[in-house]
Parts: sequence; structure tokens; C-alpha cells
Amino acid sequence: MKNLAGMLKQAQQMQQKMADMQAALDGAEVDGSAGGGMVVVTLSGKGEMKRIRIDKSIATPDDVEMLEDLILAAHKDAKAQAEAYAAEEMKKVTGGLELPPGMSLPF
Repeated sequence: MKNLAGMLKQAQQMQQKMADMQAALDGAEVDGSAGGGMVVVTLSGKGEMKRIRIDKSIATPDDVEMLEDLILAAHKDAKAQAEAYAAEEMKKVTGGLELPPGMSLPF
């Protein structure tokens, strides 16, 4: 019975660490940029878009397609950074234990 009580305690601690990590991800912000910083997309650590900044010099009606491409590129950059941040936070919770291929937490 002693082992079971220890396992339950460890499970509760892991659950608390996961909740703390979720809160940290929600509060964190990462920026992705494109066009040499002309477009910047900010995402939360969970991947929720918070804001977009666009340099006025590229916001012209004549080249909307380029602006659309830059927004997509900046979002892709921010998403990659958010995923890297989440993976790093997950390593802290799991003690560096790697997840099986295809398993992605906390998303």
C-alpha cells in the first residue's frame, strides 16, 4: 500500500505541474516576423493570436497579395516559436522525458 500512496502523490504533483504549465503557456507571448520585421504576429504560448503589427509603408492597396503572404509567414514563424516554447515547458514538467511520436501535449 505504501507504493500506491506514493504513486498517487506523484500523480497529484504531476497534475499540479501540468496546471501550472498551462497557466504559464497562456500568459506567455511569442512574436513571429516576416519582411525584415515589417509584419509581426504575436501569439500566446498556446498559439492564440494576440495581435498583428504591420508597418504602414507596406499597407498599400496596390500590393495586398504581398501583405497577405507576409502575414502568413509571420504567423508561421510565431507558431513555430510557440511550439518550441511549449515543448521546452513540457520538458520541465516531465523531467526531460520524451513523448512518443505523434503525441503532442498540451494541445
